[in-house]
Amino acid sequence: MKVYETDQIRNVALVGHGDSGKTSLTSALLFTSGAVNRLGRVEDGSTVTDFDEDEIERKISLSTGLAHCEWKKNKINLLDTPGYRAFIHDTRATMRVADAALVLVDAVSGVEVQTERVWQFADEYELPRLILINKMDRDRASFERCLKSVQEVFGRVAVPVQMPLGEEREFVGVIDLLTEKAYTYERDASGKFTEGPVPEALREEAAARRETFIEMIAETSDSLMEKFFESGTLSPEELLAGLKAALRQKKVVPVLCTAGTLNMGTTQVLDAIAEWLPSPAEVGAVAGTHPSSGEKITRKISSGEPYSAFVFKTIADPFAGRITMFRVYSGSIRSDSTLYNLTRETTERLGSVLIMQGKTPTPVSEVKAGDIAALTKLKETYTGDTFCDKNAPILYTPVKFPEPAIAFAIEPKSRADEEKISTALAKIAEEDPAIKFEREQQTKELLLAGTGEVHVQVTVGKLKRKYGVEVLLKPPKVPYRETIRKKSDVQGKYKKQTGGHGQYGDCRIIMEPLGRGKNFEFEDKIYGGAIPRQYIPAVEKGIQEARHHGILAGFPVVDFKVTLYDGTYHQVDSSELAFKVAASMAFKKGMELAEPVLLEPIMNVEVYAPEEYSGDIMGDLNSRRGRVQGMEVRGTTQVIRAQVPMAEMLNYAPALTSMTGGRGNYHMEFSHYDEVPDHIAAKIVEEHKSQKEAAER
Repeated sequence: MKVYETDQIRNVALVGHGDSGKTSLTSALLFTSGAVNRLGRVEDGSTVTDFDEDEIERKISLSTGLAHCEWKKNKINLLDTPGYRAFIHDTRATMRVADAALVLVDAVSGVEVQTERVWQFADEYELPRLILINKMDRDRASFERCLKSVQEVFGRVAVPVQMPLGEEREFVGVIDLLTEKAYTYERDASGKFTEGPVPEALREEAAARRETFIEMIAETSDSLMEKFFESGTLSPEELLAGLKAALRQKKVVPVLCTAGTLNMGTTQVLDAIAEWLPSPAEVGAVAGTHPSSGEKITRKISSGEPYSAFVFKTIADPFAGRITMFRVYSGSIRSDSTLYNLTRETTERLGSVLIMQGKTPTPVSEVKAGDIAALTKLKETYTGDTFCDKNAPILYTPVKFPEPAIAFAIEPKSRADEEKISTALAKIAEEDPAIKFEREQQTKELLLAGTGEVHVQVTVGKLKRKYGVEVLLKPPKVPYRETIRKKSDVQGKYKKQTGGHGQYGDCRIIMEPLGRGKNFEFEDKIYGGAIPRQYIPAVEKGIQEARHHGILAGFPVVDFKVTLYDGTYHQVDSSELAFKVAASMAFKKGMELAEPVLLEPIMNVEVYAPEEYSGDIMGDLNSRRGRVQGMEVRGTTQVIRAQVPMAEMLNYAPALTSMTGGRGNYHMEFSHYDEVPDHIAAKIVEEHKSQKEAAER
């Protein structure tokens, strides 16, 4: 396998809403470039980047797939990302290591909810981007309508550099406004095309669009603006140079058009990636922090610098073991060498460095700054870790994964499954940090939490398929919390005489409410040695442990402050354990006197459906205790925004499907916690008591 220099590499993430055609276009780019010898299709499960059995069965990307091709002597790393809400966290983590983004927009649907999300991620990482209006061959596809949707949402920076030759079944190619040439493709998905002049019937429209494009490029530079005013236009060389500069400065987002499944427009996309998008060398430098001082530092993206790399993804394979994907930011990494993991402060001995083509690895002697590769069987390395030279330390900030939005209780089907389940879940959590699992102390249930119901179902499928563990899913549990409304001043005193040394701890605390989202604060106001310093951490620990089980229904207690201000001790009988117990006793008393209340998670919900269903949807949201925040029309779709308690949204997917005949979808994410109405709280508390009594029998 060839080793590429930093200036020969392009790292491009394909991003967009689910079903916008990212995986099909990736297959077409690989086929057109000659990286593969046949055009993979999502429908028959033959694409390079959707190789997982669940992805093939569901016909959607569940995780980022990595592939590569060569075009015009450049290596293009293609990062095919998921577009569905439940897996969008993986897209964000992947974009962390990209240098540019191809934002795919469905020519029929226009800008959708996850299109906006990935655009925000691209803003977060300051990525230059191209917009590809894809699926131009589909029924009801419209370049003009889709472009209007794009410019309404993202602004006039989105400027067409192409226009389509026909639409829907008449789509046969593209007109390049830069070169003023038409590229007419064969409809056999071979990617073959003929180059010719712009058809007579489209010349006027192409000229008008080209004029708009030239004006937009001229606006991005004072020198170009002067030339434009002097001559009324820009030369092809000036236009190309201006486009590259404006694109890299994020002043312009070129819009192209494609039909991925028919392999149309792909040659021009590959040209744009190779010629317009920046190499890592042109990006210049990467930011990190010094591990000791926390001071911000930068590292030049160059093979001449000391080595550093960032781990952005882990794949847990039952046969190959752990596959660690990383990007080299500086220096180079060679096979059969030793790397220092700064995050874990440990060293890792490497085998072969691998270049991944979907699931197929190819060994390579080394990878240089800017490239993306993989390693297998590392013992101590996980997603988010930094490799670097010990003598030139730099720590790269890991991606923060979202907190789980929904939790299910899972029950192993057999005794054998019960023994294997924790190990299997731990491996899956290595692969997908957005999955969390824990045993609930109160109910003794094993809880599996994820970003949504589909996310959890896919994890259950992995358990069975990869690790042979079968589980039953029980109804999801709402992560209620408890808090207090009033201030309380209480004493916790623990005194026990056992014949020898006894136990004695005595503390006085003030409990008071904090604002929503403040969680917990502890303040030590002990003066004069009323409680020796060595026992004060035990008081905080006792409260921390006790607050995980509130007095109303056993849910964690949040948004309160404890001030320790007095107490007594015994020179012989006092101990850390005694003060821990005394603190938990004080906490329980304080809760009883401080008007405890239940809190429930409130979700930000966006519902997308044709306008004729909006009345039914709003009525249904109101019946779920939702508060409609606003509405807007986006193309032919009505967007309804609301805040709804999570407890009321657990069965929303089938209800929305029923209401809209399958034409509606929704996006939901956590917003904040709010008090549960008294009559509903009473039912929850009663249910908890019944469950507790049943468990004790």
